[in-house]
Amino acid sequence: MRSSFESVLKDKNRVHLDRVLRDEPTVAAHRVAFVLLDNFSMMAFTGAVDALVTANLMSAVPRYEVLVVGGREDVVVSDLGIAISAGCRLADLEERQQHLIVVCGGFRVQLQPDPLLRAKLRSADAAGAMLGGLWNGAYFLAEAGLLDGYDCAFHPDGRAMMAELFPKVRLSSHAFVLDRERIGCAGANSSLGMMLEVVKRDCGDNLVHAVEEVLSCDKMQEVMDVSVVAVDCDPTLPQPLKLALELMHNNIDEPLTVDEIATCVAISRRQLERLFCRHVQATPSRYYLELRLTRARQLLQQTNKSLTDIAVASGFVSISHFRRCFREFFDVAPGRFRAGGRRG
Repeated sequence: MRSSFESVLKDKNRVHLDRVLRDEPTVAAHRVAFVLLDNFSMMAFTGAVDALVTANLMSAVPRYEVLVVGGREDVVVSDLGIAISAGCRLADLEERQQHLIVVCGGFRVQLQPDPLLRAKLRSADAAGAMLGGLWNGAYFLAEAGLLDGYDCAFHPDGRAMMAELFPKVRLSSHAFVLDRERIGCAGANSSLGMMLEVVKRDCGDNLVHAVEEVLSCDKMQEVMDVSVVAVDCDPTLPQPLKLALELMHNNIDEPLTVDEIATCVAISRRQLERLFCRHVQATPSRYYLELRLTRARQLLQQTNKSLTDIAVASGFVSISHFRRCFREFFDVAPGRFRAGGRRG
């Protein structure tokens, strides 16, 4: 039986693991339409879209089809003055074919009734679509009568107005909310988190963790590069385990033994193994091997070093051992992986 990744590094390498990708079921892509209003928040929009586009990259088949919808023009200007081309105008949107429609607001978006948008949102709701708003985009859902009895995240500057105009809407103090078939975020920074929750609901935790490995690497002041999701962001990680992980990362080309690591962090080998299994989902030796193979994969992709040099830099004593381990974990020879045939 072939090997594969067991530890938290599985998500970091997910897109490169042929067997994981091939084993994913084929599913129809979710159609998501973003309705851009004049002066929409570019940051809120790109954060939400980035989550979906990255989810597609981390999956064997695209999970989302993204459509950018303009108003009455083919180009919409954002709050930054950057023009975005629309895939279609609002009048031409086939709203009943969409799984999710998100209205993209912004600080300078004019909050006033739009009969066409109201009709499109009501039609989509009748067809069972999920509806959402970015920043103050939820105003248009509320104005259409589609947020009564739902939690609503809204920019703080407009909450008083929303409370007065739409008393049946439950205003939330949270940065983003998902309430049944309604989603929303209060500003630019929360759109990514909101959309990751949508991806989790649609596709499960594993895909979200893989997306977060790509998009969340700079949330911390210091990045260990152990696994952005599972370990790097965990403030409760025991100090001996942190030290052991740092030792491994600092000694990839000349690996230490597990006994040497246990001695350096002043705990027994058995204690160290328990910590790794609990927090890293693998034994110390297994994680160390997966870490070295992850480093080899990165060097293959990002440098022109020879396979021999990469094997040495990754702590393998022979090129044959390196080739065998790499093939077992990634299901492709390292030379072919570098040539771009890793999914063939």
